[in-house]
Amino acid sequence: MLRRSRSRANPGARGLGLCTRYVCRTRYGCGSYILPMPFPANDPVEIATWLMSTDSTSGREGALMAMFANELEERGWRITRIPVTDGRIDVLATSGEGPYVTLSTHLDTVPPYRPPSRDETRLMGRGSCDAKGIAAAMLCAAERLRARGRPVAMLFVVGEETTHDGAHAANAWARANAFPSLALVGGEPTESMLAVGTKGAMRVILRTVGQAAHSAYPHLGRSATRALVHLLAELDSLELPRDELLGETTVNIGSLAGGVADNVVAPSAEARLMARIVGPADDVWMLLERWVAGRANLERSIEIPAMRLGVLEGLPTTVVAFATDIPALPAWGQPFLFGPGSIHVAHHDDEHVAIAELHAAAETYERIVDSLLSR
Repeated sequence: MLRRSRSRANPGARGLGLCTRYVCRTRYGCGSYILPMPFPANDPVEIATWLMSTDSTSGREGALMAMFANELEERGWRITRIPVTDGRIDVLATSGEGPYVTLSTHLDTVPPYRPPSRDETRLMGRGSCDAKGIAAAMLCAAERLRARGRPVAMLFVVGEETTHDGAHAANAWARANAFPSLALVGGEPTESMLAVGTKGAMRVILRTVGQAAHSAYPHLGRSATRALVHLLAELDSLELPRDELLGETTVNIGSLAGGVADNVVAPSAEARLMARIVGPADDVWMLLERWVAGRANLERSIEIPAMRLGVLEGLPTTVVAFATDIPALPAWGQPFLFGPGSIHVAHHDDEHVAIAELHAAAETYERIVDSLLSR
């Protein structure tokens, strides 16, 4: 059950004012949360502030998703709550009869949580550009479309920043229910350009095994850390695939671990790598296997394919190197990708988005849906 009680917020907190305190005691999450009251009108900055006022770090999205679904329902949207894992849901909001163009983004964020703030030109805080500001712009566009009698759907998912489990659950639901979505307009920070392609991603763990010994007698052991360092030094010399549109495959050495103490020859070590791929993951995997040539153990985990996306006349285009939920959502129609804000400040301490860009994005989302429905 979600219970509400009204209270006066700190008058010094800009943009909040009268608030609702939610006490959430459902399988969608538990806790006490203070959010702006009433739910904001069709202003993307106020809606984004509302969404950003609750921590929805990946894995802890349940309470926000439940409250957001309730607020959309009170606005008159038809709401479908799609189960993901215990306590976590995706939210599908529809108006009119299909076929639809679906506006979609994620409401989970990376840690740490940073509450919203703003100045005269920017909205700041966790999720401002990745991707609660985008969700707010989508909702404003959808409200305008609904007011004009246009069929429209919005899909808000969880888990994009980690395992994409929300997108996978939404795709399974759409297939099982034959949901009539002509196109999916995904939202990520693309600097208000239409992304015509996205690189894929592949996570790789590289492990070396050695033999422990006293560091005073290294010849009696075999150093796993030394072997790992020598291997990683060769990475830059690898000839990895290149694509004319998407560019170069890149490999990031994300984290290193190994050894037990400075006076012990290291018995084990590992490196966690992230490859940003421009073609089939198997091609990169085979190159890595040939490179390692038995000198280490390789493990591959999450893989996201590279994508070529739809284009629309009149919108500037770009190519992005980051991965999105779009490859996990093929049942939702032809994919497009557009959003305000820059990926270069997403996940940063100073994450922000320009207020003017949020307002402009709402107009662009409306125009995109109109264009796709008129095809």
